[in-house]
Amino acid sequence: MTAKAHDLFDRARLGPLKASPTVLVLVDFINPMRFPGAANLARGALPAAAATARLKKRLSKQGVATIYANDNYGIWHSDFKELVAACQSLPGVRGEIASLLAPDDDDLTVLKPRHSAFHSTPLDHLLQQLKAKELVLVGLSTDMCVHLSAMDAYMLGYKVWVPSDCTAAESEESKAAALLQMSRVLKCSTKKAH
Repeated sequence: MTAKAHDLFDRARLGPLKASPTVLVLVDFINPMRFPGAANLARGALPAAAATARLKKRLSKQGVATIYANDNYGIWHSDFKELVAACQSLPGVRGEIASLLAPDDDDLTVLKPRHSAFHSTPLDHLLQQLKAKELVLVGLSTDMCVHLSAMDAYMLGYKVWVPSDCTAAESEESKAAALLQMSRVLKCSTKKAH
């Protein structure tokens, strides 16, 4: 058995996941930002990532589980570790964010094919295993993937907090409109993390 296989099966012996009534969900922070409007998104992404790193550290000390729900960008022959490494090697904001928010060994990951972290993923099943009741949703972008994830979380009965300083969008207007919608319609808290 290879060392990699041995490590994998050793981790499997750890048993079921430890309950975490609150779960931090990072949406699409590990991102090559190769799309129209990416330069606009990048301006707010690094401050949002820095605020998220501080929040993640604080929540981790409280025993809160972290799940990365990340787009696979259509690369079905990849895994999350490869995606992190590829983004870390990119210049500028993309690489900085991937390095700042690289997952810890005990963090969980879900690759998603579309905008919502719940669409065609095992996220809800994983949250049930964790006995989660409240989600802290952070990431990119506020008005698309974070918003749609919050909508699905709301419909599934989760209490949701979207810290406004831990998300970014291509424009401040789009971000503000999405946060207002999440607050009013989806009953999300949007108070800042810091």
